[in-house]
Amino acid sequence: MALFQSNDVGIDLGTSSVLVYVKNKGIVLREPSVAAVEKITGRIIAIGEDARKMLGRTPGNVIAIRPLRDGVISNFDITQRLLHHFLKKAVGTRLFNKPTVMVCVPSGVTQVEKRSVIDAAEKAGARHAYLIEEPIAAAIGAGIDIFEPKGNMILDIGGGTTDVAVISLKDSVLSDSIKVAGDKFNDSIVRYMRKKHNLLIGERTAEEMKIRIGSAYPRKEQLFIEVKGRNLISGLPQATVVGSNEMISALEEPLQAILESVRAIFEKTPPELASDIAENGICLTGGGALLYGMDKFISDHTKVPCYIAEDPISCVAIGTGKALETLDDFSIGTGAIYDYRRGDFFEG
Repeated sequence: MALFQSNDVGIDLGTSSVLVYVKNKGIVLREPSVAAVEKITGRIIAIGEDARKMLGRTPGNVIAIRPLRDGVISNFDITQRLLHHFLKKAVGTRLFNKPTVMVCVPSGVTQVEKRSVIDAAEKAGARHAYLIEEPIAAAIGAGIDIFEPKGNMILDIGGGTTDVAVISLKDSVLSDSIKVAGDKFNDSIVRYMRKKHNLLIGERTAEEMKIRIGSAYPRKEQLFIEVKGRNLISGLPQATVVGSNEMISALEEPLQAILESVRAIFEKTPPELASDIAENGICLTGGGALLYGMDKFISDHTKVPCYIAEDPISCVAIGTGKALETLDDFSIGTGAIYDYRRGDFFEG
């Protein structure tokens, strides 16, 4: 049996947010993956929620950085410092009792990208580090028994990537990872407002619109909010009212990209597994699963039932922590967990 300490952690290192799961405690930390940094000195002024509030509002000598883009590390130094800060906040500063860390990564990351995540976790204070594929972690966190010889489909829509996978016998039979997710939803809303209303809005405003009135499927009663930005013609501040039905048009492009990824996986799925999925349904996880009507949108176009996990935002972090707790269960040559000591997939 593998012996893990009570402060060992699972980390959902997301493009938009970082969630930390501690054994026997559950999720103890959930903060935006943002850091505010002084340009000249490189000193970090704020991390997490405090830094997120500064996005688009910093003076010239300060920059708010999101060090992960499209599910991978774009700024190694800031990512390592973020991890160090969150690990310290979650498990304390007991240097003699460093935690074992398991970090989830999108299914499509390269070996170099995996190594960079491992290195960042080590430098942040991990005693030992493992990686787990995001769809596997999401399935575990959603309460799916991945050890059964039955097909289950996971659609995990995060901030930087959308991962879709068919899982059976604790591994991905088929998987795809596309760099279309919550961030691209925001970008599409910004473009739509520019094109349709001649209004320039920021990332935070687009995020608020997505959360409050974003829709993938028509609502029974349309919602409206007032959106403020800068008029592109006059250059002056302006407010306009936008309805939730407009968001369906605004989000059409990224929604279609996600749908095509699901369809492509179905086309390659063996018939027995496809039959299981038709019976079990498609499980939606990640923050994108909370977009109104996302389950109906996928179900309508695939003719396969869809359901949203009980706590879609936390599924990956919970699954990552639980996989670490039961690491011995993955000891028969599974490709789901990466062990940096061997430079290969964990085989016990």
